[in-house]
Amino acid sequence: MPSREERLEGGLWGLLVGDALGVPYEFHAPEAIPPARDIELEPPEGFHRAHPGVPAGTWSDDGAHALCLLDSLLFHGRLDLEDLGRRLVNWREWGYLAVDGQVFDVGIQTDRALAMFRAGAPATSAGPAGVQDNGNGSLMRVLPLALWHRGSDAQLASDAMDQSLVTHGHVRARVCCAVYCLWARRALEGAARPWDEAVSGFRALYPRGSEAREELDGAILPLGAEDTPGRGTGYVVDCLRSARDCVATGGDYEGVVRSSIRLGHDTDTTAAVAGGIAGVLGGVRAIPSRWRSAMRGTELVEPLLRKLLAHHASAKAE
Repeated sequence: MPSREERLEGGLWGLLVGDALGVPYEFHAPEAIPPARDIELEPPEGFHRAHPGVPAGTWSDDGAHALCLLDSLLFHGRLDLEDLGRRLVNWREWGYLAVDGQVFDVGIQTDRALAMFRAGAPATSAGPAGVQDNGNGSLMRVLPLALWHRGSDAQLASDAMDQSLVTHGHVRARVCCAVYCLWARRALEGAARPWDEAVSGFRALYPRGSEAREELDGAILPLGAEDTPGRGTGYVVDCLRSARDCVATGGDYEGVVRSSIRLGHDTDTTAAVAGGIAGVLGGVRAIPSRWRSAMRGTELVEPLLRKLLAHHASAKAE
């Protein structure tokens, strides 16, 4: 069994490697994706790759946003939405925590939200909040919150929903973030059925009649449709279900992220979201060394990872 430290490291690298692995395959229909055995950081010869100017092993906005959140948490010791908003703006304008400082694959909704924030909107209301504003941009970055957090499940779920407000204000996206963080926490704890326990935990926190519970039971996991398969799209509910399905196959890290990419469409985000959980479950040593060694931008990750591990080591010493 991997140690807690290995799970923490596996979660962060699992997200980043999954993101980078999915980058070249983005926007393709499932039937256009190569067989699972051929999915690598460098696509097979002749494959019409997305983002052709981006070198293999480069994370996209998913990884950069996750690092922005982690850096903010480690610096302030709490969730600070205004600081998170500023860091995301610095990413958008200056390439903060992007590999080589190069920004690409910017989500439309995220761009709108950051424009609102730059114009003076509070971070708590910058994210569009209509029912059509339920992309997966806040879900893709939230894993570091679960890796960092030392509070109760209620505090973790609340913070997960709050961090979404900066770019994705609708309760549906916010609840998906909370369920995902509880899922990651259960995986970190070595629970036997982390997904099921996370969903049960969320329902215990938010009783029937609450807005969050109504959203979970009505739109995210409606009765009779809990097993609706994910399709790898950018819709936040579909992204969460897709990650659930890929992790549920019971395969190793490599199998999970490859099956995520085989869904097509928003391949980098699906693989980042599923890969983060797979990395927590298997630990960092479960991530193939050929992928880890080919990752670019390690100089941006390693200092944050050391601080994250020290953050948890200090808790053990208290």
